[in-house]
Amino acid sequence: MSKAIKWSVIMLSLAAVLFVAAGSLVVRASSNDGAYRQIGVYSEVLSRIRSEYVEEPNMASVTDGALHGLLESLDANSSYLSPEQYKAFKAHPKTGKADIGAAVSKRFGYAAVIAVIPGGPAEKAGVQNSDIIEAIESKSTRDMSLAEIHEMLAGQQGSTVSVSVVRARRAEPQKISITRDVVPIPAVTEREMPDGIGYLKTDTLVKGKSQEIANKIKALEKQGAKKLLLDLRNCAEGDEDEGVAVANLFLNHGTIGYVQGQKYPRKVFNADPQKAITRLPLVVLVNRGTAGPAEVVAAAIQDNGRGDLVGDKTFGVGSISKVIEVPDGSALILSVAKYYTPAGKAIADAAVTPNIVVADNDDDSALPDDEDNAAPSDQEKKVEQPKEDQQLHKGIEVLENRKPA
Repeated sequence: MSKAIKWSVIMLSLAAVLFVAAGSLVVRASSNDGAYRQIGVYSEVLSRIRSEYVEEPNMASVTDGALHGLLESLDANSSYLSPEQYKAFKAHPKTGKADIGAAVSKRFGYAAVIAVIPGGPAEKAGVQNSDIIEAIESKSTRDMSLAEIHEMLAGQQGSTVSVSVVRARRAEPQKISITRDVVPIPAVTEREMPDGIGYLKTDTLVKGKSQEIANKIKALEKQGAKKLLLDLRNCAEGDEDEGVAVANLFLNHGTIGYVQGQKYPRKVFNADPQKAITRLPLVVLVNRGTAGPAEVVAAAIQDNGRGDLVGDKTFGVGSISKVIEVPDGSALILSVAKYYTPAGKAIADAAVTPNIVVADNDDDSALPDDEDNAAPSDQEKKVEQPKEDQQLHKGIEVLENRKPA
């Protein structure tokens, strides 16, 4: 096959894929307004690459890179998987896998740690919330889809994975070895605080947590709690349906949220009065590690005027994805719907901003084996003072000024 024919095949194939993709991106716009014009731009760019690049380019690699960029420009959850990547994706077991015990998304083009699960492998290895995973097994996460990142971090129990971590004010990546494990889900904790405040903390909102939280609320009320402080900081794992169920514990009316997409039917989650169990004054603590189902809870409480949100802006996660196979063996992982707050804001786009903002304390601690930050001596440890939890203190202050129900 001549080079000219090969070039024509590549151009026609790419144009077909781009036409389909562009058609899915252009909402309520005619083909003359968007899709055809954009295909012309893509074709011109490819033509210039072929004719004027310093050497004859590998057009298969150029096409592959263009498709990766096209999908990942949409959002963190949308990805293009080449035939080889999709084959590996399907072959990987979906259940029973060990992992590192951390919620990971993409931010600034790289893998970002939203929150680590207490007691999990990531925390034991020294990984912290807001860390950037620059590379996994020496491969840059900038070149990976989110699906590939998740697959590489998971594996057999007891196996290890090497990651390069960048932390705020420590620009040089530090290599950390993490031993994968089946991570136990921490139980919901509760305790009584002064002024009749009952404190609840959950690290995940996986299935069953709404019932666990309900039981803790009932126990606190029996012990005399007159106000509630729900701590959703660094709560990023779980299921949005569980977030809806948790929000309903505090709401006896109103909209909890809704999910909707271009071709995904709008589904509204309304509070069921029979599932509400408390009307006690409420404050919810959130931070940059609050994501997904915890954001559904926070937004529902805030938008319905049920309580105050105290803390920092949340991470912003909330979409439904679909795998679409392509005839050449590749696949698209495409976000087809997003979760919206009662006020109509897409959580994945806008996150949730508290009505009382208290910034997160930046953790500037040393990474493991950081030569520039040697471990403190015993004497230094004695004089170290724990950082004041300003978000918690503010939440208590707000509740102290609220009248009991």
